[in-house]
Parts: sequence; C-alpha cells; structure tokens
Amino acid sequence: MTDPEEWLRGAAVEEAVHALRPDYRVVLVTADGLRGGPPDETSERLLAAAEATARERVGGRRPEELPELAAWRDAYRAFGAKPQRTRPSVEALLRRLDPDGLPRIDRLTDVYNAVSIAHLLPLGGEDRGAYTGPPRLVRADGSEPFDTTAGGEAVVEHPEPGEVVWRDDVGVTCRRWNWRQCVRTRITAATTSAVFILDGLDPLTHDQLLAAGDDLTAGLLTLSPGCVVHSRLVRAPTGPAGTLPS
Repeated sequence: MTDPEEWLRGAAVEEAVHALRPDYRVVLVTADGLRGGPPDETSERLLAAAEATARERVGGRRPEELPELAAWRDAYRAFGAKPQRTRPSVEALLRRLDPDGLPRIDRLTDVYNAVSIAHLLPLGGEDRGAYTGPPRLVRADGSEPFDTTAGGEAVVEHPEPGEVVWRDDVGVTCRRWNWRQCVRTRITAATTSAVFILDGLDPLTHDQLLAAGDDLTAGLLTLSPGCVVHSRLVRAPTGPAGTLPS
C-alpha cells in the first residue's frame, strides 16, 4: 500500500470546485493499524457523548436551521442537487438523532459519525486499501462509474455532469460531495487502513475544522492504541495547505 504521507500529497481538490465554493476546505486523515469490528463499550461511550453534545448544539431546531448545515444546502444547490431529496451526510445523521439516537454500525463508523454530529460537519470514512490512487474532489463529466446497490442488487450508476464527487483512478467513491459512498471503498470489520474526509464551509471556522480533526484522531487512537495517523489540510490555492501534525 502507498505510504500515507505520499498518498496524502497526491490528494487534490479541483479548481472548478474551489470556483463553486472558494470557502471550501477539507482535512484528510489517514489511519493505519486500525482495529475494526462491531460496536463495543468504547465506541458506544464516544458516540453517546457526541449525541448529547449534538442535541445541545441543535437546541430543538430543525437541522436545516443551523448555519453550518444551511451552508451545505446552498453548496448542493450550486451544482444542481436538491438537498431536500439528497441531504448532506451530517444533516441525514442529525435527522436520525431523536428519539432513540443513531444506529450503531461498527466501531470505526460509529466514531467518525460521533465527530460529525458533535462538530456539525460532514465526515466520511473509507477503506484506504480499496483505493486505486489518491482521492480527488472534482466536478464530474457524467461518465465516471459509481458502484452501489439498488433493491438489494449491485448496480453501477453515473453522476450528473457537473456534480461534485470524490473519486480515485477507478471511479467515484462518494457522490454529491458527501451524500453517498460507494460499496467498493466502504469500511468493513476487516478494515485496518482508512481515510477520513472532514468537509468544511463557512461559517465553520478554520480552527473548528482542525479541532474536529483532532477529536477524530483522539477517537481513533482510543479505539486502536498504536495506530498511525497522518493528516493534511487542503483549501483554495490562495490559502495555506500542508501536512498537519498528527
């Protein structure tokens, strides 16, 4: 597998995406030496604490009333998506928060979902070992393959032309910025190497985005002591970009 620091250096955000939202920036976090598996006491503790934080931050409002989520709805509309039908991932999570809390999926997914709802930002996790080449955020031409399921069957779909998607050398890994991940790179119980994508738009501040990355790193180290974490911030060319301390 490619060295994580070299792999992160190859990650990119296309200029056309920055033109759409100049305020966009992303923290990419890799973790190697992870221990996956079903939810356990540690992942439950972290997710339950995040649910309490999220409920306090939401304060009884509808998710779309939160400024951080309203910004993502605007971003979806900017490339032609309808956020009422295909919601940003963090909004979809917050809508499932009450009354019973989020579904428990697996210990890695539960921890990155915890960071997402606590910090009110979209956050996805994928198996880095399933990637071919580094991740790139682009505006699709419509020909890129996206492997998913429909009616319980494996199918290949294609994004709309101009849609903002994450991709690697094989195809689309996540459609509509952070709406739905493909099957090929999904995290499973066997995942030991992962990449996590933390998306930021104003009014989420630079410091708040980095704090979310720090919380994710802490959670991963709690789940898998000894795992090796690297991270990189990518933003518009006028802003700083570089490798962050892990």
